[in-house]
Order: sequence, then structure tokens, then C-alpha cells
Amino acid sequence: MSNGEKQLYIGCHLSSANGFLAMGRDALSIGANTFAFFTRNPRGGAAKPVKPDDAAALRALLQEHGFGKLVAHAPYTLNPCAANDKTRDFARLCLQEDLERMEYLPGNYYNFHPGSHVGQGMERGIERIIEVLNEVLSENQSTTVLLETMAGKGSEVGGRFEELAAIREGVRLSGHVGVCLDTCHISDGDYDLIGDFSGVLDEFDRVIGLEHLKALHINDSQNVRGAHKDRHARIGEGAIGLEAIVRVINEPRLRGLPCILETPQDDLAGYAKEIALLRSRYRG
Repeated sequence: MSNGEKQLYIGCHLSSANGFLAMGRDALSIGANTFAFFTRNPRGGAAKPVKPDDAAALRALLQEHGFGKLVAHAPYTLNPCAANDKTRDFARLCLQEDLERMEYLPGNYYNFHPGSHVGQGMERGIERIIEVLNEVLSENQSTTVLLETMAGKGSEVGGRFEELAAIREGVRLSGHVGVCLDTCHISDGDYDLIGDFSGVLDEFDRVIGLEHLKALHINDSQNVRGAHKDRHARIGEGAIGLEAIVRVINEPRLRGLPCILETPQDDLAGYAKEIALLRSRYRG
């Protein structure tokens, strides 16, 4: 096992309002060695220009402190399988712009919610996601795009592993596409994270392939398994519980993957407590 796999790479979503380097310093202040950030306002809109010197300063800080890979996040409004052409055009433009901007932080991840087919049907929704990804992915990009596992509420795409597998299989440059597994989402999506997480990973491996699992969102859930609601809870305060989350971070097959907390907190101090708690239970 490499030194990287012995570490627990854990962090949370940080604000990019003050620039890249500020996020790195915030991460260090709470004991994090990875983090996530929205590439633009979570509800959409134009992205701020990247300052090359700021990006270079963050790259130096990440290397100095041995950070794991970062997990950037697309805005929630991005929906590449929407029926509305304007909405799909925004998704296409957003993906293109964000992937270009991610090259200032090369070799990291860009995570997005696959989208909602809004009545077109799952098969058509998957086809439309594939179409957009085939348009925006390039052979030379260093960023891996991650499809997030979803809770399966409404017409969401990605509530089943088979749906994510179908997207990957349809993308020409599938080597640039991986998966981010969200603990709240898969539990809400009716996977038995509490009683048989090893079996869940076996199923993931059979359907998608564990080599394509690149990152984890570590969240408790306000709802019981199979609720299909997607309501995050703080670690140990939800229906999943602390012990099940501890089993996830200690699963040997997931060692070395960045773990991003998306739990509801009032400030960074709340994330610092959760990071310290999970580090205390890590058996690296």
C-alpha cells in the first residue's frame, strides 16, 4: 500500500469567493487535505475569471502539504438532459468553460449531477447526457469528469449504477469519465450502505467497475434507506449513523480516494469537528 493510500484524504466544500489560495488556507485551518468548490455560483451564472498567479500559489500549497485530488463541483442548475434547449445550451457552455478553467489546477476532478430527464424517459435522458459529454470532452484534458450517484428522486438520472454505467459506455472518451459515490444518495436510492456496504461495492464493481470510482461524498441522511429524497445530515445525526460512515472510510478498496463532507454546517468549525472525528476513527 502506498503512503497516499494510508492517508485519509478528507475535506469539505469551501467558498471560492476569495480565490484559490484562500481555499487552500481554509482547508489547512480545519485539518483538511482535500476539498471541493463550486466552479461558479451553485445556482448558475457566469464564472469569475481565473487569476493564473492565484492558481499557481494554490498548486504550490497543495504540493507542499501533500493534498489529495480536489473535487470541483458544477452548479446544481446544470442539466445536460433537459428537454429545454436553452437549459441544455447552458449545460454545454458551462461544461466547456469549467473544463478549460480546471486546467489551471491540472489533474483534478470535476463532479456534476447527471441531470433530470423531466418526462422524456430514462433512456432518452441518458442519450442526451452522452451527446453533451461527447461534445465537450477533449483528448488533451487533464481533468476527470465525475458522474455523481443520485438518490433517484423524481426524474433524476443516476439513481442506479446501471444508469451511470450506460453513460460511461456511450461516451467516446470514457477514460475521462469516472464516478463520485455519495453515501446519502445511495442510501436514499435503496442501496444497503448500513447492512451490506461490501455488497454494494461488489455490485458497483460488477456494473461500473471500482477502477472508475474516483471520489466520495461523505454525508449522513435525514431519511431512511430507499426514501429517494436526498436530504443530508451531519455525521452521526442521521439515519445512516456514525458506525456505517466509519466503515465506508475504512473500506480497503476505497483507500486513497478524496472524501468530501457535504453535511449541513453553520461554519467551518463544524466541518473541523467532523474531520477530526473521522480521522480519530480511521485505521490507516
